[in-house]
Amino acid sequence: MPLSDRERKQLEELEADLAADDPRLAQRLSSGSLKSRLKARMSIGALVCLIGLVVLIAGVSTQIVVVGVGGFLVMGAGAYLLVGAHSFRFPKSPKSPDSDPKG
Repeated sequence: MPLSDRERKQLEELEADLAADDPRLAQRLSSGSLKSRLKARMSIGALVCLIGLVVLIAGVSTQIVVVGVGGFLVMGAGAYLLVGAHSFRFPKSPKSPDSDPKG
């Protein structure tokens, strides 16, 4: 569904405000590098998680505890990569003069 003229104008104003407020962030978002890095990290995390699951099942089926525990740890690392791909770091907001505890 295409955007209306009013919505398109609002979007352009938001983009211009973002570029004025934080040009580095605007450049990173427009380049698409952030999106591709998140996609790559999620793909790697899913693959590592799948490998860990296979190793875990192999350890359980052969009744070798060390292999099963290793598979569980590898699967946990993959899940960490997969879930950690969604975390974003927000810049610290500047302190306002009203929030000064001494004043």
